Amino acid sequence: MLRTLGKLGALGLTISHFVTSPLAFAAEPGGAEPAPPSANATPERVYTLSELVAIGLNSNPRLAQARLAIDNARGRALQAGLYPNPTIDILGDELGDQTGRGGIWTTPKVSQEIVTARKLRLNRAAVNQEANQAVLGLQFQRYQLLAEIREAYFSVVTIESRIEILRRIVSIMDESVEQTENLLKARQVARLDLVQLEVQAEQFRAELEATEQELPAAFRRLAAIVGVANLPKGIVAGDLLGELPPYELDRIQAYVLGIHPNIAAARAGVERAQILLRRAEVEPIPNLTLSSGYTRQNQNKSSDGLIGLSFTLPVWNRNQGNIQAAQAELGSAIQQVTRVENSLTDQVATAYRNFTAARRRADRYRTAILPRAEETNQLSLKAYQGGQFEYLRVLEAQRSLAQSKLEYIRVLSEAWLAASAISGLTLEDNWPPRMQPQGPPASEPLDSPQQIPPPAPRAKPRIQEMNAETGIRPLVAQLLRHR
Repeated sequence: MLRTLGKLGALGLTISHFVTSPLAFAAEPGGAEPAPPSANATPERVYTLSELVAIGLNSNPRLAQARLAIDNARGRALQAGLYPNPTIDILGDELGDQTGRGGIWTTPKVSQEIVTARKLRLNRAAVNQEANQAVLGLQFQRYQLLAEIREAYFSVVTIESRIEILRRIVSIMDESVEQTENLLKARQVARLDLVQLEVQAEQFRAELEATEQELPAAFRRLAAIVGVANLPKGIVAGDLLGELPPYELDRIQAYVLGIHPNIAAARAGVERAQILLRRAEVEPIPNLTLSSGYTRQNQNKSSDGLIGLSFTLPVWNRNQGNIQAAQAELGSAIQQVTRVENSLTDQVATAYRNFTAARRRADRYRTAILPRAEETNQLSLKAYQGGQFEYLRVLEAQRSLAQSKLEYIRVLSEAWLAASAISGLTLEDNWPPRMQPQGPPASEPLDSPQQIPPPAPRAKPRIQEMNAETGIRPLVAQLLRHR
């Protein structure tokens, strides 16, 4: 019975060995070896962030559409600069005349419009700016897609991590409930202890079930963002423990405003508007139409030639309305540059606000909250072993530690989601940087179960043996020392 009580008292240390990475639970020190997979079992596919990005860049229809938009604009630019085709007329006049029934035939009469004032060159230059905007649009869509894939990836990693931790907590809580029921039958604990433990177990179970329901939808969303709706179901490999990028607001903003394709596209829009204004201004300059041909007069049996020149005289219509519209369009394009700069500044500020707030909270959890929650858990165990605390105090400390770990995952997830948004704004390809996970404060040796003293000799039941699970490194230490 004392051995059973020892297992129950070791719950606080057992809970504390979890880590956030779902791949970290393959084996446990002191635990049984996992059962070998069945020969007929099909292993789930494992997706990495780099693999998902590669699939997205190759398969997403958004990028294919952007490339086709470039071809469209280049085709229109080619067409806009082509010279007009000549025209050929065949004219018959005075047919059936008494002096010559064959009449007068002009064939062929060839006419060619001569485009003046470099209008065709201006037409092509304007559409070329649209092609440049399409190229910049492809660049924007590419990095926007990367950011969205990264955000969806970390959302799935977060859910997988929460599921793994909650499964461990629920498993240990169920075992603790069973052990406490045995202790209750032996009248070594109060029923209140058992009820309180059952409530906590059901709360964690409800949280686990709800989180498990989120995973399929999150993976389907990831597949849709990647661009492959029928992406085979699998595990998303990764964790949240890597060191976050060292973003700084002023440097990010200056960098984004200097290189972002949306600003370059807006400036290309200004150039296009300037070209179109110049095009509207030269429109009143008339094009010339030259014509020449051969005329056969059957009346007098003569062959003659003709030559002609025609053009429009801009008397009343000098394109005044289109010039005014082009001037307004140029002003709007100039304002668009400022509007895009303001929009990007707002996006950078919002993403950085979310990032730095989540990073600060994560740092606080890593350096202060988790170590203190772990210390509280260990002190409550010591006090229980010494007969100073009721077991309800131990349960409360354990619950607080588990909630702190789950909250730490949440704030890390928020930080990575915001960092993903920033990576799209800063046009980062090789992201996130391959850095070592953050280490623990050197002054906090949290992974030493041997520091817990044996229970003091008292009349009440005491823990005389530590379960083998108490030798497992606590969660906070693995979170801080994970390499």
